[in-house]
Amino acid sequence: MNLQDKVAIVTGASGGIGSAVARRLAEAGARVILGYNSKAAEAEKIAAALPGAGHKAMHIQVLDSQALKALAATIERDFGRCDVLINSAGFTKMVPHHDLEALTDDLIDSIFAANVRGPFAMVRAFAPLMKKSGDAVIVNISSVAAISGSGSNIAYGGSKAAMDTMSISLARVLGPEIRVMTVSPAAVDTPFVPGRTTAMVEKVAASTPLKRVVTTDEVAQAVMSTITHLTSSTGWVIPVDGGKLVG
Repeated sequence: MNLQDKVAIVTGASGGIGSAVARRLAEAGARVILGYNSKAAEAEKIAAALPGAGHKAMHIQVLDSQALKALAATIERDFGRCDVLINSAGFTKMVPHHDLEALTDDLIDSIFAANVRGPFAMVRAFAPLMKKSGDAVIVNISSVAAISGSGSNIAYGGSKAAMDTMSISLARVLGPEIRVMTVSPAAVDTPFVPGRTTAMVEKVAASTPLKRVVTTDEVAQAVMSTITHLTSSTGWVIPVDGGKLVG
């Protein structure tokens, strides 16, 4: 897993999965740009603790396309390249599936904006720079809710299904210079879903064949495998779910 001299961007890097991916990328030798929305201090702390040198925490507004274009120009000026893009930023909220009224229009719009439009905007802004690498990889962090229809709310699963389909289309049009892969975890014990407890995550995990909670580092390892090992694969979804989809 040698990514020496490579440059990687991770959105949502102050979160559990994003920070785990950033650590794995840094351990492999990459210079990592840790994108954050509001948790600047946390992102700075994570960046400072990464092995290697040249890492930087940066405010990334995934819903501001003009800001992203400017960011891509800044990355090219300061780092000279972008070889890896991890779209890990996202948003959701706990809403019981049977409570259709609680899933308001504004909440649906917020979920799809963060989980679909934001990742697409990142790809659109950085694709020209990544194509110059000639061997670049985009990894979108999805969810098995896209297939199972489970998850924190109905719109969340729908947004991740949209991400999966979008990733297939992007893989088709961005090759051969850029591969596009999707890593799809089951419930991971992080603060990503407000109100979700460890006990709730463990209950879901107990219903899977492996009967244990997926860790953030296991998701990060799957991400690394798509970058360094699955080098002739593009457009595929890699589940990291303890066997939930077959359970």
